[in-house]
Amino acid sequence: MLRVTRLSKTYSTTVVNSVDWQLEAGRVHALLGGNGSGKSTLLKMIAGVVPADPGGEIELLGQRYDSEKYGPHASRALRFVHQDLALVDDLSIADNFGLAREFPRSRLGRIDDRALVTHVASELAKRGLDLDPRLPVASLRSADRTLVAIARALDGIGDGPTTLVLDEPTASLPIDEVVRLFDSIRALRDGGHSVVFVSHRLSEVAEIADDVTILRDGRVVGRGPIAEFSESRIVELIAGHVRGERTTHLGHARNDGHAALVATDILAGPLKGVDITVRSGEIVGLAGLVGSGRSSLLRAIFGDLDGAGAIAVDGVPTSIRSTGDAVRARIALVPEDRQRDAAFLDRPVWENLSAAVLTRYRRWGRLSARQERSDAPAIMHEYRVRAPSPAISLAALSGGNQQKVIVARWMSADPRVLLLDEPTQGVDAVARDEIHELVRAAARRGTAVVVVSSDLDELEELSDRVLVLVDGRIARELTGSDVNRGLITTAMHETGVPS
Repeated sequence: MLRVTRLSKTYSTTVVNSVDWQLEAGRVHALLGGNGSGKSTLLKMIAGVVPADPGGEIELLGQRYDSEKYGPHASRALRFVHQDLALVDDLSIADNFGLAREFPRSRLGRIDDRALVTHVASELAKRGLDLDPRLPVASLRSADRTLVAIARALDGIGDGPTTLVLDEPTASLPIDEVVRLFDSIRALRDGGHSVVFVSHRLSEVAEIADDVTILRDGRVVGRGPIAEFSESRIVELIAGHVRGERTTHLGHARNDGHAALVATDILAGPLKGVDITVRSGEIVGLAGLVGSGRSSLLRAIFGDLDGAGAIAVDGVPTSIRSTGDAVRARIALVPEDRQRDAAFLDRPVWENLSAAVLTRYRRWGRLSARQERSDAPAIMHEYRVRAPSPAISLAALSGGNQQKVIVARWMSADPRVLLLDEPTQGVDAVARDEIHELVRAAARRGTAVVVVSSDLDELEELSDRVLVLVDGRIARELTGSDVNRGLITTAMHETGVPS
């Protein structure tokens, strides 16, 4: 299917260094590596959108190309779904399909909307999607956006072999949607197509991949059948050093009975009267399928979603009608969509770090930018943010370091309640472990932590308790040894939650 030999890319430094890589038909091949490992650049060269250095070779479907002569015209047998999905929110699903293919025309040369909608409905149905093609993409939930992008990429594949490249396809998908996606991937594999699967969720890699290639610093440091690689071995190769022992969080929660957060009868969005209590130093996980109300509960507590209910922090009833009220009550939220809701990408790192604590830097009615810049290096060191300078724009950092900046912003504000929505979505295994340790450290300091995650391994590793939401209500509470992926999955799919 695809073979690359001695493929390199040099900017001011070499970011991909003489990589040999081969994909076989009818196989799912995982491409792994930390942020900055060269994965994205390698894929862009294979897509023909970034020119490779001279001296390499790319062979696709038996046709060989010198690396410097390879371009988009040669990569038509490859289909890509990038992490940002490349969907236009203001257009319908059908129009997004039309942008990626020729719009059907009537005999008069006009766009045939009816034919387009009929075609797209058929393509969506092939992928198990019951969606009206006329819906605007902006109205779709995150899971459906991802699946629509995949269906669009697969639109028009013929009987010949195709390679589908999926870059972090499960980053925003809950477990039931991951199952649907994996069913589609297996069907493609069984049909003789090859799939490149890029993910930081190693348990999913072990489940879906047949082969794996691991990059570090632009070089291949491991390759072979996935069965030959344990998760700890993969992380060791990604990081370049032996991984520390992984432990769950159980046992850190304080048992003095002090409730840092009590939220009662929360009615907001899909929530139907939810009660939640979190003790000082406790980490409570929230699990549930899409639409269960996980994120809505965090947003309601943070004053970002209109609704009703009562909230008390450290035993003091608190009126939360806005996010400002929540911040004053020492409640912090790290939202699910970092780039849309939390990151000031065009601003320097130091401004992003201080955004939640600007009152600390007010002097006689003015902000002391000098003090903000002065404090930034120590905060970056404490929260393991790797950047050449606090003055660099946030957009220049890797996804993992961007996320650590957002986490540091709120943790350095010393919250009593820390709400985390998908805290490690889209970050590599090393950054994931570092963020987990930061969360545990906050709990050890007495912060009450609530974590929403579609990554059930993450909930198992972090949580003292897991509350499972079904249809807007808490269906089960799991504690102790019951906090495990299997029981969480079972509880998420239970029905008949008492009214």
